[in-house]
Amino acid sequence: MNEFVFLYRGGLDPQAASPAAMEANMNRWRAWGEKLGKEGHLKDFGVPLQSEGKHVAAGGVITDGPYSEGKEVIGGFSIVKAKDLSEAAQIAKGCPIFENGGNVEVRQVQPM
Repeated sequence: MNEFVFLYRGGLDPQAASPAAMEANMNRWRAWGEKLGKEGHLKDFGVPLQSEGKHVAAGGVITDGPYSEGKEVIGGFSIVKAKDLSEAAQIAKGCPIFENGGNVEVRQVQPM
């Protein structure tokens, strides 16, 4: 099995969502994570990421960032196991983020 990173972008805005909507959303994510685990695809469910950050460039230049639109900011990640990129993409199709307009970038971890 190969490892893949799922990078989550967009989705439910925690600042705008009601507590009930947040709880329902978290329950969908938890159920999906449990399903991936039972199927043997989950290596690390990961954690949500804060939207603010810093960008560090060559020469040690540090600026505020990311500057992308809110729907393009990476909000979290997971590491999954699949036989190939095609299977990993099929697994990602079950992600609850799509219910709230988000998307998933699927990238294979380069073996070292």
